[in-house]
Amino acid sequence: MSEREGVVSFGGEGPPIVVLHGLMGRARTWWSVSRWLTSYGHVVGLDARGHGRGPKVGPWNTEQFVEDLADLVKSLDAGPAVLIGHSMGGLHALATAATYPELARAVVTEDIAPDQRGRTVDTWRAYFDSWPPAFDSLAHVREFFGGTGDYFTECVEERADGYHLMANLEDLYQIAAEWGLRDYWSFVDKLSCPLLVVEGEHTAMPAGQQAEMASRAAGGRHLIVAGAGHVVHEDAPQEYRGAVEAFLSDVLKR
Repeated sequence: MSEREGVVSFGGEGPPIVVLHGLMGRARTWWSVSRWLTSYGHVVGLDARGHGRGPKVGPWNTEQFVEDLADLVKSLDAGPAVLIGHSMGGLHALATAATYPELARAVVTEDIAPDQRGRTVDTWRAYFDSWPPAFDSLAHVREFFGGTGDYFTECVEERADGYHLMANLEDLYQIAAEWGLRDYWSFVDKLSCPLLVVEGEHTAMPAGQQAEMASRAAGGRHLIVAGAGHVVHEDAPQEYRGAVEAFLSDVLKR
């Protein structure tokens, strides 16, 4: 497996741990987390379809993302994996563990809710329209995005006129549009492995759903991280690390 194919090995030995990014992201946004996560197993990142160096063709539905992730875990040929996902990646981790329980040892979700029906991509369009046509430098990217600037520097590539998001915006609109049309509670109810739900105090998700996820899933745990926004592992790295390490120390000794 190579980075060109959208798969990144961060190193480590032991049980497979797959990290999954959110919309607009890519596998390498997990680099800082992977530095301590490799103490618990072999950490692998996946560029989701339409992102980074992943395939740039649809379909753009959750079931396709599930198949992509299931194929990766199978290819590792090392038994069930711990699936750790932020936002969109958390949804894909949850759905894959529910669809293929034999492939998932445990799941960690970060700021994702199962029911966002009624939300539209119009807010996404307005947000992207606020971006400059191209960023002049990586420093420009960091300045524009502020606290998540380091995260977004991993998600852009240099072209002749400056830096651009690696993902195609129209593809992202299609991916996000599905979330406003269906709910995913059926995946939560089918989950049979341990689940850790990490929620930011200033979550971007509908209120109460993440706590309900943990209560409805077998072996679910829920944590709200004070002061954190949507990207908890960037906003509160030590609190995120402490929660995930405690969870892994438990589930990996079973």
